[in-house]
This record gives sequence, C-alpha cells and structure tokens, in this order.
Amino acid sequence: MQAVETRRLDADYYFGLYHDYGIPLYDMIPGVIIERSKGPLLYDLEGREFIDMLACYSAVNQGHCHPYIVGAHCEQAQKNTLVSQSIGNPLAGPLLQKITGLLGYEKAILANSGAEAVETALKTMRAWGERVKEIPAEESIIVVCNGNFHGRTTTIISFSDDPTARGSFGPFTPGFLNIPYDDIPALRTALRNKKVVGFIFEPIQGEAGIRIPKPGYLKAIRQLCTDNNVLMVADEIQTGLGRTGEMLACYHEQVFPDMITIGKALSGGIYPVSAVVGLADVLGVFKPGEHGSTYGGNPLACATALAALEVLEQNNFELCRRAIPLGKFFRALLSEIESDLIKEVRGIGLMTALVLDNEKVNPWQFCIALSKHGVLAKPAHDIIRLTPTLDISQKQLGTVAYTIKETLNEF
Repeated sequence: MQAVETRRLDADYYFGLYHDYGIPLYDMIPGVIIERSKGPLLYDLEGREFIDMLACYSAVNQGHCHPYIVGAHCEQAQKNTLVSQSIGNPLAGPLLQKITGLLGYEKAILANSGAEAVETALKTMRAWGERVKEIPAEESIIVVCNGNFHGRTTTIISFSDDPTARGSFGPFTPGFLNIPYDDIPALRTALRNKKVVGFIFEPIQGEAGIRIPKPGYLKAIRQLCTDNNVLMVADEIQTGLGRTGEMLACYHEQVFPDMITIGKALSGGIYPVSAVVGLADVLGVFKPGEHGSTYGGNPLACATALAALEVLEQNNFELCRRAIPLGKFFRALLSEIESDLIKEVRGIGLMTALVLDNEKVNPWQFCIALSKHGVLAKPAHDIIRLTPTLDISQKQLGTVAYTIKETLNEF
C-alpha cells in the first residue's frame, strides 16, 4: 500500500485555497490565518498570539468566544434553530423586550446583517413618508451624509460617495440627498424640502476614519428633525452596544432618534443578528406581508443575542463603562509617542484613530508591520482604526502602544 503524502497545513496552504476557489474581497494581512480566539486575543496556526485591535469592526465587543454567549448558542443549537416567522418561537418576544427595554424604545424588528437593518430602516422611512407624512408615492427624499458607510447593498451604495463602494455597480437607486457630515446649516437647508422623510447618519463615522462631530451635533439634529417632521435615524451598528462607553453613542448627548439600527455586537460575534429599534408609530407602518426575513428572529439568533446583551448588562454595564477610561488611557499613551510620523490621535471610548503622515507611511503597510509584532489592526481610509474588544486590559493596551511606538521606528 502506497504511503499517503501528508501536506503541512500552513498559512500558505489556506491562502492558496482561498485564492484558487474564492474571490478576495478584502486586502488580507499576509501570513496570518487565525485558528482560535479568546477574549481580546487571537492565535494563528502556529500558536502565535496577537492582540486584536479590530474586533471584527466592533462585532466582538464582549470578547472573542465569550463562554456565556457560546454556551447559550450551543445549548439552543441542540433544541431548535429555525422556524418560519409565520410560526412563533419562545425567544423572539423576550429578545424584543430586552432590546427595547435596554435602549428605551417601544418596538423592534429583528434581522440578520447590518445592511439588512439599514435597508429595513430605509423602507420604514419611505412607508412612513407616504402613509403618515402624505408624501406622493415614490417622491420621498432621504437625507444622508458624505463619507457615510451603511453597507454594501445596491440601494445603500446608491447614496455612498465612496468611488470604491460605488464602482461599476450602477444604475443606482434614486431618492437620496447627500450633505456634508457635521454640518448643521447644510442639514437645515436640506430639511426645508417638504418631501424629505428622514435623515440617516452615523453618530461617529467609523469607516470614514472615526470622524467625531462637534459637541451638540446630535442635539441639533434632533431639534431640526422634530421641527420639520422628519425622522431622525441613527446607524449605531458600529458605535452601539458599548463601543463608545454608552449603550448608544447618541446617549452621550442624551438624544433619542426615532429609529436606530444595531447589529455586530448584538450577538457578540457568534452569529449574524441585527435589529431596527424605534417608536411604535414609526415601525408600525408595516402591514403583514410587506416585509420579512427568513432567518430574522430565528431561535438560535435570539438565544445568542439575549446572552450577548446579558453580558453587556452584567455588573451595571461594567464592560461598556470601562471603555471610557481605557480609551483615554490608550490615547494618552499614543499621544506621548515622540514621532513626526504621527499627525493626530482621536477617538471616544475604545474607538481610536491613529492618523499617520501618509506621505511617509502607508497605513496598510504599517498594519502589516504591526502584525509581525503581534498586533492586528486595519486602516479605515487614511487612518489606522484601533477598536479592541471591550474586555481588553490596561496592560494589553500598554503593550499595543509600545508596539506602535517601536514599529514606527521601522519607517
């Protein structure tokens, strides 16, 4: 019998399979294939340890493979995973009650991806505009911000101004008006159009480079939307559920939009779960059969999300609250680095932008260099986005700051 040749399953092997049979949709850090994870740490095939400073775009706020969330997920997976939305399950109601209660709203619609939640919010605005505000059919306008990132669907990229996102994917969906971000006069002018039904925005623009608006921006939006009978819709998919130190970034200004979209950390990174949360008279525009989702609100998703939210609730929201002092500590360390390559450090909670001199340092190449020293991060346009899991320790943040300092010396 001929001996079977064994192949060492290293990173090159798996990258080779991916490139042979898949279509690379992201730039991937070379040589790193993550096999397991725990808390704020990742481990590759060779057992090398990395501090995760991306947390999968804030989807893993609670920490990788949180045992309580994993336990709830696995327990439910052995009971019941999916039933039609035309058939009840005992977990959807409790999850809806938990989400609305935690965030201070009346109703919610469960979905899967963040983009699906945004699409649901867009449909809600249009239906509300026609049925409540009495805008003529197919004439409603939704105001959006330049620099936005709300997802990758055809409708969502229709109001993106990022040429990479839009590319060759037209024709695009009409009915959107772009204005500058953090520009209240521009919003005031836009809302004078009586056909405007809603304004959707990110409290902090993550993908655009962690752009933080001036104080008072959210309160001014709230007032303008109220005065003009326009729905205020906040996309908190990346900023919500503890990332900025509050359950919602809008809470920093005590502002309650008419609708919010949440996702990512809603399942602690275990399973795709998202939701649109809002006022009853807004989400109530839907009639049975007008909207739905095969997997939305499935029992497995509900059990996972309930556990993920319970983790955030523990010890009076300790995991969320620690994001503020840890973020300040981390940004102070970064600001102390003496390097002419650093142009700015900004952020809120555990959401930090490291702005480098891009004429001297390519952000992507810098992230590759960081990976060789045990830190995984990724650029967002022209900045380095640093968004670790919320369970990261002060010591680990100190290690990351030191690693950034030493890596800068290589450029």
